[in-house]
Amino acid sequence: MVFRHPDGDYAITAMHSVPDDAWYLELDLVAGHRTLVIAIVPDEDPAREPTVCFNPHAGHADVPYEVMRWFMHQVDEEIRTSRAWMRLRPELVGVIHQLRQEHLGVIGDDDFPRVLADVRITVPEEDLPAVLEAAFGRSPDGTTLDHLHTAGL
Repeated sequence: MVFRHPDGDYAITAMHSVPDDAWYLELDLVAGHRTLVIAIVPDEDPAREPTVCFNPHAGHADVPYEVMRWFMHQVDEEIRTSRAWMRLRPELVGVIHQLRQEHLGVIGDDDFPRVLADVRITVPEEDLPAVLEAAFGRSPDGTTLDHLHTAGL
């Protein structure tokens, strides 16, 4: 996905890297097709922190303050949407991480009742909605919830 800054000189390219289990947001200078800054937002491993790195091969570039604020706002939104579950209580984060690893974040309708029963054994009822949403994008009744990564872009 590519999103242009209102001035048209800069754009953000957002993509998910499955091998890295992370979202990559690149701040690009449209003229010359130069990537200036890359933000990496891991979305599967709570132990990995988001990072920002500058392209050492891009050479010197003056980036307007407002453009950098726009970029960092989008990075912050990605962190908020893809890592919100990591701010839950540590025991819930552990359960969610295990479920996401075991089921790769996807669960079929036929398997949902069995997995729900297993989750109910370890997770208090009041935490069930947050755990199921973070692990599978589902509510306790099995319906799917819409998740839009990079929604702020």
